[in-house]
Amino acid sequence: MHQWQHQLLTATVFFGVRSEDDRSVVVPSENTVRLALIDVPGVLRQAPLVASVLVSLLHSLRFLVRSRSSLHLEIIALRHQLGVVNRSRRSRVRLTSADRILWAWLSRSWRGWRSAVQIVKPETVIAWHRRGFRLFWTWKSRQHAGRACVPRDVRALIRELSTANPLWGAPRIHGELQKLGISVSQSTVAKYMRRHRRPPSQACRTFLANHDRQIMAADLFVVPTVTFRLLFVLIILAHDRRRILQVVVTEHPTAAWTAQQLRNAFPEIEAPGFLLHDRDAVFADVGTTIAAMNIHTVRTARRSPWQNAYVKRVIGAIRRECLDHVIVVNAAGRHGLLTEYIAY
Repeated sequence: MHQWQHQLLTATVFFGVRSEDDRSVVVPSENTVRLALIDVPGVLRQAPLVASVLVSLLHSLRFLVRSRSSLHLEIIALRHQLGVVNRSRRSRVRLTSADRILWAWLSRSWRGWRSAVQIVKPETVIAWHRRGFRLFWTWKSRQHAGRACVPRDVRALIRELSTANPLWGAPRIHGELQKLGISVSQSTVAKYMRRHRRPPSQACRTFLANHDRQIMAADLFVVPTVTFRLLFVLIILAHDRRRILQVVVTEHPTAAWTAQQLRNAFPEIEAPGFLLHDRDAVFADVGTTIAAMNIHTVRTARRSPWQNAYVKRVIGAIRRECLDHVIVVNAAGRHGLLTEYIAY
């Protein structure tokens, strides 16, 4: 072995390590210091401890150049965090509103608060401060003086008038109160009027369930062919059982053609009471034909396909399950394919 690997002179006042044979060397100086011969592995094992001691010394030197106020604030912050950890019995730290208020105040009063916080993240403290700011301005901007309360006798008079005159509305009762010299608003009269029980009317869902046998829906959609020509498919659907009454394919849809398809789909004894369709041009001139068949037309609003949802859902199912997987040549092939799919 080399000579430098066997011997290393180190002051025993820092390490307190002795050699195996307890050999020592006395160095003559003003203050005699005892030195020992130690091994390199022992020094390496003591390196982390030495590093921590040096870091602590550097922190202590940093305190000498800091102001007294910042030092006291850091002591408060560290003691507070130690108290929070000691009072939290479980592994998770439990913070109260007082803790959040303290750290929000420290973040505003002390510039170096980020280096002292350990139990939470600095972003959490900033969020606490912002929440307190919102609560403060909510409290500061509250309304101190609200609307004056309506006297009890006026409220009783409004209820008495509405009970004795069930046909009177809020404007009429408001006018009568103005004649008596009582100054209240019309909305206040409507608020304190007695609500009369009226027979309940049918909801929209109940109405549709009672009349679904009399409602039919019609719509067109476009399908391309192998030669990039467009085919128009007319679907007529019954609402009661979601039955597809008729499917017709054409290359040139017109109002006369649409009227003829409606006559073919609805015999005189099976004509529905209502026909629901959109504002397509092919349905523009079928009013005379439909009126002759005692059918009332119901047109959906513009850009509102959800108002004819049943037939739209059927069209979507036909596209996903049938038309998106095949390519046809002409209208006859498309009609035969749709007929087979509907029968299936």
